[in-house]
Amino acid sequence: MEIERIDIYPTHEHRGYKLRPGKPYPFGATIVNGGVNFSVFSKHASYCTLVLFDKGASEPKVEIPFRGMFERPETKEPFWGDFRIGAVYSMVVFDLDPEEIEYGFRMDAPYDSAKKGEPGFHRFDHGNILLDPYAKSIGGREVWGEQPDWNDIYQHRARIVQDDFDWEDDRPLEIPMEDLVIYEAHVRSFTRHESSGVRFPGTFAGLREKIPYLKELGINCLELMPIYEFDEFENSRESPITGETLMNYWGYSTVGFFAPKAGFAAMGKSKDGTMVADELKNLIKELHLNGIEVILDVVFNHTAEGNEFGPTISFRGIDNVTYYMLTPEGYYYNFSGTGNTLNCNNPVVRGIVLDCLRYWASEFHIDGFRFDLAAILGRDQNGAPLPNPPLLEILAHDPILAKCKLIAEAWDAGGLYQVGSFPAYGRWAEWNGKYRDAIRQYLKGDMGLIGEMSQRLQGSPDLYSSRGTTASINFITCHDGFTLYDTVSYNDKHNDANGEGGADGANDNNSWNCGWEGETDDPAINALRKKQIKNAFAMLLTSQGVPMMLMGDEVARTKYGNNNTYCQDNDLNWLDWEKFKKHEDLYRFVRNCIAFRHEHYVLRNRWHLRNEDYVGSGYPDISWHGTTPWQPDWDGTSRLLAFMLCGKHARGGTEVDNYIYVATNMHWEGHEFGLPMLPDGMQWHVFANTGMPSPDDIASPGHEPRLEDQSRFFVGDRSVVILVGK
Repeated sequence: MEIERIDIYPTHEHRGYKLRPGKPYPFGATIVNGGVNFSVFSKHASYCTLVLFDKGASEPKVEIPFRGMFERPETKEPFWGDFRIGAVYSMVVFDLDPEEIEYGFRMDAPYDSAKKGEPGFHRFDHGNILLDPYAKSIGGREVWGEQPDWNDIYQHRARIVQDDFDWEDDRPLEIPMEDLVIYEAHVRSFTRHESSGVRFPGTFAGLREKIPYLKELGINCLELMPIYEFDEFENSRESPITGETLMNYWGYSTVGFFAPKAGFAAMGKSKDGTMVADELKNLIKELHLNGIEVILDVVFNHTAEGNEFGPTISFRGIDNVTYYMLTPEGYYYNFSGTGNTLNCNNPVVRGIVLDCLRYWASEFHIDGFRFDLAAILGRDQNGAPLPNPPLLEILAHDPILAKCKLIAEAWDAGGLYQVGSFPAYGRWAEWNGKYRDAIRQYLKGDMGLIGEMSQRLQGSPDLYSSRGTTASINFITCHDGFTLYDTVSYNDKHNDANGEGGADGANDNNSWNCGWEGETDDPAINALRKKQIKNAFAMLLTSQGVPMMLMGDEVARTKYGNNNTYCQDNDLNWLDWEKFKKHEDLYRFVRNCIAFRHEHYVLRNRWHLRNEDYVGSGYPDISWHGTTPWQPDWDGTSRLLAFMLCGKHARGGTEVDNYIYVATNMHWEGHEFGLPMLPDGMQWHVFANTGMPSPDDIASPGHEPRLEDQSRFFVGDRSVVILVGK
């Protein structure tokens, strides 16, 4: 005889809605037999109400208290009910259509003494309808840039998603870290320009159409700037220069950690959160089919609620004291530079971070995460750095995240700089800001860098001696700052369009304009700029460690000297695909350099080179040279350095590869380099020479022409040469 479950029967009723005590975990809204389980945590609230809307309705359809007077479903007899376990409010509401409702919460407590707009420890206000921190879909901003109803009593609306996507055989790719070539991109910027030619510009679907491009370029890892729900209208204003609306374009101000950004979906206007999620999942599935991993840029250091005068959206009204770092006076610590700082090492906040990452890894098959201002994640509730941060440790050892890449931006806006010292637990990699700075300074001809360059080119063993080369994410440019073209075209930032009087954006750009500030018709300057870009890519893609490049650098994308385009929804951020025609030679150079890296194990060692011969080849794994072989010039006035990689030491001697020799000359005069002699039967071939015009600047990997003079090579002014011995 079949036995029915007893938990499909209601035990309570409120205004015709049948209810029963819910499960406290998982948090959020979960579809269960016959209904939806709602669960929300608040340590300090003493009152909580579930607010249900018909999707898109201006007023709630019903408000159901978690504690109060209810009726028995059979007799309608009134009695007291308490749907709470510990500090978690949970209930099941029966007979709901998950696709047709939106929900939120009201919270209150009798002892909240803080007045509206003034600092205080608690921020409860029964008049606010609060977004579920665990909402898997959020309405209210379904179409990018469409003005919302500012009079709506509930601006950001939690919705319910059915996780029933057919992944077929897809799974995270688990590409070894040392084999990655990372491409940082913004979903909207990548295809929003009219030249992209995609059907749905600026969306997940549009990006999916461009996967063949990424594959042709040789990218095997796509790092996406924030793609969860944020409000592009946060702090929106009119540009004093162009009159355009300035927006929260980049998205580094979280509204909901679990919900894909509806405005990034072609299906966003459908008001169906499941369709938005499925569009993103289809993108990830297709990227995986093409051998491309996906890393998400996640922002757990602050939220969109801002400081004391910011909006109450979710965390502030649910449990301000738990979720945020507060000063003794009740103000917000601001180590993020954006008004507030999440209290990440509170156990409850650690829990939501862990739940979020597990959700993205399991439900969206995400391959890894880059953590914005990650130094904050190691601070205690008063802002002091912890010697053993529990959040960083638990993420490193979590079983579900065991194969995910974890990458830290190892600094914050409060002055904590941990490049080389970020608590790694054997798992964390770092954006290597010291690599960026050294390469930029060397590129423009600064002196006194040869010793540091020898460290950066071999994976920064001075910073990561016990962690290996894969701890170093090598980059020269990223979304924050100049593009690579602007790095060689501007001495100073030009941020007037942001409307902040030039006060925003970094001032230490380590850039050089090649003799003219900004755009020019001078062919000599333009040729030098392109050569400098090629120099940068040549060094980046022959360095040990993990290379990361910025979207569009391969075709000289410019932001016209604006180094902080966080608010610009226009050509300053959009990738102009017409540049591929203008800079086809640069694209070819970058594509071939990436292919060369993929071809040679010796460029992709997981552990640091030892500067010695430990396999008996007669050559050390890496050797350093100057204009005379085996004699590098470590003098503080030198602007040139060469190194050779022994192919018999590839991957610690477990692989055999060709020999590779890289000569860098950042002097404004050319120099002749004597070449180290190769083993018998091997000869030098020229893969790349940035001093030559296209197409002679680079060969296809495997088709490098033999060098006629095997004893010496002339390296032109401000040039890089890559030879392969085979």
